[in-house]
Amino acid sequence: MQGKIPNSPEERDAQYQMHPLVDLVKFKEKSSLVIDRGEGIYVFDNSGKRYIEGLSGLWSVGVGYGQKRLSEAAARQMDKLPYYHLFNYKSHEPSIDLAEKLVSISPEHLTKVHFTSSGSEANDLVMKMVWYRSNAMGQPQRKKIIGRINGYHGVTIATAALSGIARFHQSFDLPMDRVRHTLCPDFEKTALPGETEADFTARLLKALEDLILAEGPETIAAMWGEPVIGGGGVILPPVGYWQGVQQILRKYDILLVADEVICGFGRTGRMFGSQKYDIRPDVMVLSKQLSSSYIPLSAIVMSDDFLAPIERESHRLGTFAHGFTASGHPVATAVGLENIRLIEELGLVENVARLEDKFLSGLKHLASHPKGRSSRGVGLIGAVELQPGASLGETGLIAQDMLLEEGVICRVVGDALCFCPPMIITEAQIDELFAAVERAMDRLPS
Repeated sequence: MQGKIPNSPEERDAQYQMHPLVDLVKFKEKSSLVIDRGEGIYVFDNSGKRYIEGLSGLWSVGVGYGQKRLSEAAARQMDKLPYYHLFNYKSHEPSIDLAEKLVSISPEHLTKVHFTSSGSEANDLVMKMVWYRSNAMGQPQRKKIIGRINGYHGVTIATAALSGIARFHQSFDLPMDRVRHTLCPDFEKTALPGETEADFTARLLKALEDLILAEGPETIAAMWGEPVIGGGGVILPPVGYWQGVQQILRKYDILLVADEVICGFGRTGRMFGSQKYDIRPDVMVLSKQLSSSYIPLSAIVMSDDFLAPIERESHRLGTFAHGFTASGHPVATAVGLENIRLIEELGLVENVARLEDKFLSGLKHLASHPKGRSSRGVGLIGAVELQPGASLGETGLIAQDMLLEEGVICRVVGDALCFCPPMIITEAQIDELFAAVERAMDRLPS
């Protein structure tokens, strides 16, 4: 490289890294916030400034930062067996132990586990398995998959197509022709004038059934859904929605995949969002809080009915010809198991349920601010909608910068400030979080 080698982390970052989810041209001009360390619900930048991590990293560090038990579990496993694979009839105890644990805490009809390294990988593989299963059942025409507008399931080619967010499609030649999208269950933003919540739910269910009939029920293999849509802006299902969706899918023999990547492991006040909303999925996809993102890890938990045709087809062909090098990585699965033990021993699912009213009341108070518009949430995941500016997202971006100045990190979706703090948060820390948010809102321009 010619010229002077940059010295500061910010300069070196701009010089050497390409980042996700940024304007890559602006990135060359705008310094990164370089995070140096974490402790509890807080992270510190390389100047020593402290921030409340109001999004748990990326909806994921459920047990908070600095949990020595997780780093110690990783170190023990690194010393004993730092890597082995699960190919060709091989295995190791960390993956066996974690699979057994996941089955024990999942809905009882979900009995088999497969590991991958990210939510995107896991959802991508389930899509492959759905198509494989249709072929195994002699239904090669049954390949279409239904996602939802504003749903988010990952950024591989297949999962970005399945996601219903336009920016993940633009200039990537997506979505794919096997994917269809039905309406987003966002009552606040998409209800018709005068439409009640019950009427809204009925309209969404009719739209789903109309889509299935128009495409041909025999061509639809599965539908994907997050119990609560996270990345699309914390969108809660309206009353009766999931019950109605499941009735329609059962009517037409269509599989249901619950994407629990954000909702799983206590975020909604139950171990899984499917339990919160009485969803009985054929498959659950898990990641993020599975290891509190201390290490990359994801899991697919599936029913015997879903898996049986896949097993038979693999026997006919001689193998299930799929595998990732890091699937079931011993260090990752050891950390995942210790993370679940921490969630249980610290009573974090119960802590979320106990703090839910306070958290939602804090969001509601912020919504009553002159710069606020509305709020929504469940458990310890929620959002405050701000009064919009001249263009969509303008107010949100200004607020995000002001929140950083006040020492708070959150996620902005449009003009919504989204929060998902570590599940170890206390009542006093919730007060601290929302007081800082209110100070930032006070500073928003008129």
